[in-house]
Amino acid sequence: MNQDYIKPNEWSIIEEGFNSEKVKSSESLFSIGNGAMGQRANFEETYTGPTFQGSYIAGVYYPDKTRVGWWKNGYPEYFAKVLNAPNWIGINVLINDEKLDLHTCKEVSKFKRELNMQEGWLSRSFEAVLQNNVKIKVNTKRFLSLELDEVGAISYNVTPLNSDAKITYIPYLDAGITNEDTNWDDQFWDVLNVSQNNQQSFIEARTMKTHFYTCTFMESRLFIDKDEVITDCNNEQTSNFTSCNYQQEVKENQTYTIHKFGGYVVDRNHNKNELITAAKEALDKAVSFGFHALLEMQIQSWAQIWKMSDITIKGDVKAQQGIRFNIFQLNQTYLGTDASLNIGPKGFTGEKYGGSTYWDTEAYCIPFYMATKDQSVARTLLEYRYEHLEKAIENAAKLGFTNGAALYPMVTMNGEECHNEWEITFEEIHRNGAIAFAIFNYYRFTEDYSYIPEKGLEVLIGIARFWQQRATFSSDKEKFMILGVTGPNEYENNINNNWYTNYIAKWCINYALENIDIVKTDHISDYIRIKEKVNFSDEELKAMKNVADNMYFPYSEKHNVFLQQDGFLDKELITVKDLDNSQRPINQKWSWDRILRSPYIKQADTLQGFYMFENDFSTEELERHFDFYEPFTVHESSLSPCVHSIQAAKLGRMEQAYEFYLRTSRLDLDDYNHEVEEGLHITSMAGTWMSIVEGFGGMRIINNTLSFSPKIPKGWNSYSFKVNFRHQVITVNVNQNGAKFELEGNNEINILVNGETVTVSPNNLLIV
Repeated sequence: MNQDYIKPNEWSIIEEGFNSEKVKSSESLFSIGNGAMGQRANFEETYTGPTFQGSYIAGVYYPDKTRVGWWKNGYPEYFAKVLNAPNWIGINVLINDEKLDLHTCKEVSKFKRELNMQEGWLSRSFEAVLQNNVKIKVNTKRFLSLELDEVGAISYNVTPLNSDAKITYIPYLDAGITNEDTNWDDQFWDVLNVSQNNQQSFIEARTMKTHFYTCTFMESRLFIDKDEVITDCNNEQTSNFTSCNYQQEVKENQTYTIHKFGGYVVDRNHNKNELITAAKEALDKAVSFGFHALLEMQIQSWAQIWKMSDITIKGDVKAQQGIRFNIFQLNQTYLGTDASLNIGPKGFTGEKYGGSTYWDTEAYCIPFYMATKDQSVARTLLEYRYEHLEKAIENAAKLGFTNGAALYPMVTMNGEECHNEWEITFEEIHRNGAIAFAIFNYYRFTEDYSYIPEKGLEVLIGIARFWQQRATFSSDKEKFMILGVTGPNEYENNINNNWYTNYIAKWCINYALENIDIVKTDHISDYIRIKEKVNFSDEELKAMKNVADNMYFPYSEKHNVFLQQDGFLDKELITVKDLDNSQRPINQKWSWDRILRSPYIKQADTLQGFYMFENDFSTEELERHFDFYEPFTVHESSLSPCVHSIQAAKLGRMEQAYEFYLRTSRLDLDDYNHEVEEGLHITSMAGTWMSIVEGFGGMRIINNTLSFSPKIPKGWNSYSFKVNFRHQVITVNVNQNGAKFELEGNNEINILVNGETVTVSPNNLLIV
């Protein structure tokens, strides 16, 4: 049974009633972020029950030394940890000198938590009876500012309900924090200085090894009802902690409020010797605006984001809530304003997986950012990989590859591989193909070819060189094999000739060769520069072409399908529907040995290739492969339901497409995989957007023309979305009777709708 305590609501994530068993799950689900920092939805006040404390700063990490049972040559030396940063949100609350702690209160009632996605804030309200029998009402609201992205703001108020009370607020900064995820229980932070200046407090700290310098800061304002209270702060501090103590006698039914401003400045953006100065400037701005003005700015900032990225669904509240939750979390994680950042699989919601960049970015996230923001954001993500090309070449060299062959990492912070599982690090090499595919996908959508001669061709050549060297020629079959790999289905390791891997390798080589010819013809100065820089020859290009032309693909004549890998039919082919539900999820119930011997597929593998290269295959071929592989797929990867939803929609199986859509959109909200307390699945959320836009909306680029083949689930009244296509915004609105198209732009464009060419004119509604 999946969780179902989140209340259906079109614009908010709402929890009603306090349940200590749900606290860690809610800390994930109600997480907030602004692209520069983020935090789990931990309580501001003391909570002694089970909790997963987490605040994170974008781009700040620690290289935790790899811990394995045995060491192999080429093994990454470290696994990059997303760091739990010093805590700035904490406010100890005392009522007549007794700490407020929901875990120990006599009674907690009227508990409600809300994440307002439309406006970008988190609130909480409840009534509680403490052990000293004082009954209080508490209301809190906090947000991380998009406008001032180094600053967060908290409004916390307490109202005594059954007597007068002495209320004490103790806002604090705490650098004595640890990570949930650590290999050796190392200390990750070195506290350099703790200081206070009137109402302002600061902790300067440096990460060990990586030496990121940070300053955590806070300042507070106090109010009785709506009147500000001018009061002294009794400061306390230790070597890694600083606090202010504010006491106030409060009458029954009066409300005592603290506005706390805090956050981080980092030497990624400031001189490391001037961080306190930068922190003071951030605080001065925040305090001068005040909580309410900052909140209004937050609401306006989110309104601008939603204006372009929103997807509306009429007639299905849970589906609507799901897609907005996904879009909201993606925008909290990455906004494209910092070229050195990327989209981590957990974003700012947890520490699992480590690293900031997986192949998820190229395969799933770029389409979302490309269509919902200016195309420059997607180009920035491509440039991120170009900046790491030399590291990718170093990664390949560590494994014995030469001549500029590039192997992009499975997990990285700075371009170095930092994943610590051998079957992933050494064998899940298909990630290389996603980098090349993203370059193709970007040009296909934007028609901006400039990236390829300027930067992208060097990436494509490095990747093609890797595939040429990684392939092994079989004299028996007279074909090139790719041996000892893990495909997208991570429930098969060290197998030979994963069809998807072989196919994308062939495609990468051909795409690199194609673009070498284009650049040679149309961008001769770039061609000369690149040839001199990477030093390729005609003989090398012929050798690459030979590998691509003679790649081996396992195939079953009996089933008339490409085989996921050479030995797939040797397995006992029991479908998922015949697997007892008590055995699910198998990754939590079975030994790894049993999983590897099973036919069960974690996520789209062969079908991933059919999704990415659908123009190479007929609809009949897709249907045959979908019918063969989906029954063995357990969908225990967050990346799985979206691909299957898109393909089911293409096949006209709308009931199945809808089921997969609901699963991908509510994967975390309903905790399908029973792991949401570890954090959210951020990168797969872009796949949810794809499920609607590419699945139900049928958006494709066909012969350089934007194309739609709209379909709609039976239970929906309508849905709509926008895409920013080549600097013009097209709104698509689909209902049970057809589709409507509107264009915000200056020039009419031709699009395809269900294969027919139609013209969309600016500010003129087209009904199809």
